[in-house]
Amino acid sequence: MFNRYHKLITYYLSIFVIMIGIIQLLPLLVIPFYPEEIGYAPCFIIPGVGAIFIGYLVSYFFRGTEILKLEKHYDSVLVVSVWILAIFISTFPWMLKGDYNFTQASFEMTSGFSTTGLSVVDVGNTPHIFLMFRSITLFVGGVGLVLILTCAFSDKYGLNLYNAEGHNDRLMPNLAKSARLILSIYSSYILFGTVSYIILGMPVFDAINTSIAALSTGGFSVINESIYGYHSLGVEIITMILMLLGQTNFLLHLSMIKRKFSNIWNHSETKFILALIIIFIPFMVVNLLTTGYTNSFWESLRVSAFQFVTTITTTGFVSVENMAILPSGFITVMILMMLVGGDLESTGGGIKQYRVIVTLKGIYRNIKNTILNSRTVTTDYITRAGKKYQLSQDEVASTSSYVLFYVILFLMGSLIFTMYGYSLQDSMFEFSSAISTVGLSVGITNYYASPVILWTAIVGMFLGRLEIMVVFEALLRVVKDVRGR
Repeated sequence: MFNRYHKLITYYLSIFVIMIGIIQLLPLLVIPFYPEEIGYAPCFIIPGVGAIFIGYLVSYFFRGTEILKLEKHYDSVLVVSVWILAIFISTFPWMLKGDYNFTQASFEMTSGFSTTGLSVVDVGNTPHIFLMFRSITLFVGGVGLVLILTCAFSDKYGLNLYNAEGHNDRLMPNLAKSARLILSIYSSYILFGTVSYIILGMPVFDAINTSIAALSTGGFSVINESIYGYHSLGVEIITMILMLLGQTNFLLHLSMIKRKFSNIWNHSETKFILALIIIFIPFMVVNLLTTGYTNSFWESLRVSAFQFVTTITTTGFVSVENMAILPSGFITVMILMMLVGGDLESTGGGIKQYRVIVTLKGIYRNIKNTILNSRTVTTDYITRAGKKYQLSQDEVASTSSYVLFYVILFLMGSLIFTMYGYSLQDSMFEFSSAISTVGLSVGITNYYASPVILWTAIVGMFLGRLEIMVVFEALLRVVKDVRGR
């Protein structure tokens, strides 16, 4: 039965389709700067105008639909549907170009909207208009498709959608104002990065796209050699700053604006990432030196610092010429950092540092109670942006379950890759890069890869960006409704 929630979801989707259509038209802004690429304009005009027209017709047909709070899990259905539609509609420019089939186009656009950065595109031979399109998907996917629309939603009814997409904190009392503030912060950082890159000698087009890719922790580059191709320590430093800003909890950005720097230090994820830096970067430096990958301590430190940051922030930029020849120990650390990922409430992917901290606290509590054989109920706390919160047993249990489920999916995806003859380490590296939305590659996912490989990575990127449970909640809701009929 087509109930009132289905009608409301359809109405919302029609509005989103109009927005997605507008996104298809944005790359046309590049044409005045590269007039020779005007021949590619129909690739974007056809799906863009088509989406706007269809979205308008559906919204007109469902005009007057009662706006109400969506029942449990219908918000998840809406969010998942929006992301699927965004990816599907955005495949058309690539297919109309004539060089990519549906699987390859779906892979590229899932990678873009999920801010992963894995690619089947030869950027050296790709028109600027398509490269800008990829960066636009990074920008939109980084802040969140739903978050952008909540700028216009009421606080009362937009909150469930905001939460369902993976946002749990509001920076300001009003939800729409929170969304606008996040967009303004995000845009300001991109401007800072763009200007910095230009000062360092990077071409303007490269600077804009690299800045967007770094802050969105997406990692799409406009040159085949990624950051390594610029051969600039300054570029690497600016990129690391942008990547770290991108993986930082939005609450901490607000604290920086308000100059409440103590909140940044009194934040569990800040201390956690500092601990990871102290533990793993020295190991990576030593590993490069002992294996002969580099002969200089400073070169080893430079490579280790950049690759550590690009993996923990789940960005996927590269500062080395060939990823495949990095030492095994170095690669193992990168896999671990990709799985850990960035802060909660950030553009970073992975399990998220907050969940890892909560899980470790739960393990420590169980070990302590077992050793002491104590029946005393202990209370654990965690600090977030200067505030101390009590961790309940339920939160520890649910978080630990999420981490376990994430690891199981990671192992399943890696196993599928090994079935195509790739080594276990390479398979784990490639799929951890997909499910954690990182974008680093040892060459498994490419233009000529098997459709099974590409669709496995697509599913991994999609689940990783929407943080798994939202997708399963949506599936359960759909199954329940179908059975109800």
